[in-house]
Amino acid sequence: MSEKKKVVAIVGAGLVGSLEACYLAKRDTEVHVYEYRGDIRQMEHVSGRSINLAMSVRGLGALEGVGLGEHVKQEYGIPMHARMIHNRDGSTNPIPYGKENQAIYSVGRRYVNEILLDAGSKYENITFHFNHKLIKANLDKPELTFERTDVEDESKKTVVITPDLVIGCDGAFSAVRKEMMKRPRFNYSQEYIPHAYMELSIPAIGGEFSMPPNYLHIWPRGQFMMIGLPNQDKSFTVTLFMPTSTFENIKDRDSLLHFFNDNFRDSIPLIGIERLVDDYFSNRALPLVSVKCNPYNVGSKSLIMGDAAHAMVPFYGQGMNCGMEDCLVLEDALDKNNMDFGLALEDYSKTRNPDAEAMCDLAMYNYVEMRDLVNKKSFLIRKKLDNFLHWLLPSWWVPLYTSVTFSRMRYHKCVSNRAWQDSALGNISSLVGFCGLACSVWLVSFSLPDMKLDPKQFLSYMLTIPSMAQKEL
Repeated sequence: MSEKKKVVAIVGAGLVGSLEACYLAKRDTEVHVYEYRGDIRQMEHVSGRSINLAMSVRGLGALEGVGLGEHVKQEYGIPMHARMIHNRDGSTNPIPYGKENQAIYSVGRRYVNEILLDAGSKYENITFHFNHKLIKANLDKPELTFERTDVEDESKKTVVITPDLVIGCDGAFSAVRKEMMKRPRFNYSQEYIPHAYMELSIPAIGGEFSMPPNYLHIWPRGQFMMIGLPNQDKSFTVTLFMPTSTFENIKDRDSLLHFFNDNFRDSIPLIGIERLVDDYFSNRALPLVSVKCNPYNVGSKSLIMGDAAHAMVPFYGQGMNCGMEDCLVLEDALDKNNMDFGLALEDYSKTRNPDAEAMCDLAMYNYVEMRDLVNKKSFLIRKKLDNFLHWLLPSWWVPLYTSVTFSRMRYHKCVSNRAWQDSALGNISSLVGFCGLACSVWLVSFSLPDMKLDPKQFLSYMLTIPSMAQKEL
C-alpha cells in the first residue's frame, strides 16, 4: 500500500510562495497555494511594491533549482556591474561591485512572479487558489479558513482546509505570523525607519536608455538619496528615499523643483519637469519597515518564510534574494531530516533565524553606506584595499559585499568575517604606525648620540602600550 501524499497549504503566491510550491511539488507533495489577489498573469496592472529588483547569486541559485536561473540571468535580467555615483555637480563615477565578470541583475518583480506561477502550473500536484483571503487560522491542527472574494454566493464564500503543513509566505504584514504572535514565547519586533520612499520614472529616449544601463545609478546626498534601476523597456525606475519630514515639506510644484534643482539637477531633464511634478504629486511616500521574529515554526504544522519571517529595508538588495534562499535552506533541512516535518522545521528555524536577522541589520547599515559613505574617500580606499586583498588572497579575504551578494556564505558569517577583517586592519594599522614611530626614535638616537635614549628600553616600553590601552578600554 503506497504512503498517502502529504498535503501542504502555502499562503501567498508571491515570489517565495510560488517558488516554494515548485520545490515541494518536486518532492511529490500535494501543494495548494492560496492568494488573496487574483491571478496577476491576467491583470493589466498589479499594485504593490517596486516593479524592479536586483537579483544576485542567492536568488539565481534558488531559481536554478526549478530550472529558471539561467533564463533570468542570460535572457532576461539586465546585468549591473557597478554603482554609478551621480554627484551634485552632474559628474559621475563608477564603483565596481567586485571582479570584472561579477554583476547583479535588474529584473521585474511581476515577470519573475509570473514565470514562477507558470512553472508551478506545469505540476499536476500544485493547485492555485486565487481570490482567497485568510481570515482565521489554527496553527496547531492546522486548520485555515479563507473567504473567497470572487463569489457572491454566501454558501460558497467560506473555505476551510486541514492540510498537514501550513507555510506562510504572505509578506511583511503576514496573517499567518499574526496568528503565531498570539502564542507564548514567540519573539517579535518591527522597526519603521524615519525614511520613506517614492517611485518615479525616467523614460526611454528614442527607444533607447537615457543613461548607461549596466549600472545601479545612485544619487547619494547624506540624509537622503535616489537610485535608478534599468527596466527591460529601456526606462529606469527611480526610487527616492528621504526622511518623512522632507517629503512633507515639499508641498507644491515650486518647492519640488527647487529641491530637485538643489539636489538632483542632472535628473530633471532625464525625468522631464512635467512628468516629475505629475508623478511626485500623484504618488505618496510609502513607509519602510524591518521585521524580526523567532521561532519561524509551530511544531511540525506551521512555518513562515520570506518577508513574513524577516522583512527588511531594501538597501542591500537582498530581500528577494534572502526570501528565495529560504527555499534552499528548507530543502537542505528536509533532506537532512528525511522529510520529517517536525525535525526539518525545527532545524530550519534554528539555522535560518541568525542569518535572516543578520541580513536585516546589514540592510539597515547599507542605507548609511549608499546615501553617505560612498562619497567619502575612506570608503573608496577601504573598497580598493578589500578588492586588492581579495585578488591577492581570494579564499582568505572576502569583502563584505562580495560575501553577501556573490556567494552563499551564511549571512551571520559574512558579518563576523567583516568584524574580523576590521580588527585585522586595525591591528595592521597600529603595527605599521608603531614600527614607523620606533624606527624614527631609533634613527634619532643614532643621529643624536648625546641624547640619553636606549632603543631597547624604548621598544620594550612601546610593546606594553597595546595591552595597557586594552585594559583602559
